[in-house]
Amino acid sequence: MLEKLKEEVCEMNLELSRNRLVTMFSGNVSGRDQETNYVIIKPSGMSYRTMKPEDMVIVDIEGNVVEGIHKPSVDTYTHLYIYKHRPDIMGITHTHSNYATSFAALGWSIPVYLTAMADDFGGPVPCTEYAPVGSEAIGKEILRVIGNSPAVLVKNHGVFTVGKSPSEALKIAVMIEDIAKTVHLALLKGKPQEIPPEEVKRAYEWHQKYYGQK
Repeated sequence: MLEKLKEEVCEMNLELSRNRLVTMFSGNVSGRDQETNYVIIKPSGMSYRTMKPEDMVIVDIEGNVVEGIHKPSVDTYTHLYIYKHRPDIMGITHTHSNYATSFAALGWSIPVYLTAMADDFGGPVPCTEYAPVGSEAIGKEILRVIGNSPAVLVKNHGVFTVGKSPSEALKIAVMIEDIAKTVHLALLKGKPQEIPPEEVKRAYEWHQKYYGQK
């Protein structure tokens, strides 16, 4: 069932490890099938070294396992809450990547100090309040603050990114870690200046219209 999406979700989970966004078994990527509304997600506590598409778990929107021999990620209900309330989202990643999570540990959002953020994020990366793992609580906090951002920091926990596919959500996860590292280094040297909101808006709209192969 949903073999193509299983392959994409598995490959994007492997990309978390390849890009050093996770440690050992932490983190996960999920993808939602538009036709069935089923969600495919990484198994709980599975090694990235041995993970294969057939290890992915398919659940329905209420969290019932539809296919798979493994237990789904402990973050499944966070993913499902987001999917339930944001029909435009088809892929989600969750990481504990070091630089971005250091901002989450402090409860800080990341302001728009860089044109890369203006171009692809269209605004700051917000940070939630603390919420416990394992239920819908984190999902509720994420949707409370995320707005139009493709990424959000969860206080004392980590990073969630969203996209129109698992691949797009993975791209954002890689980008936010790179941005967080650059901002961290800039803050060691001084106080960077935020890009004015009107310029952020202009840059974002221009980038969405002209960047890449349309």
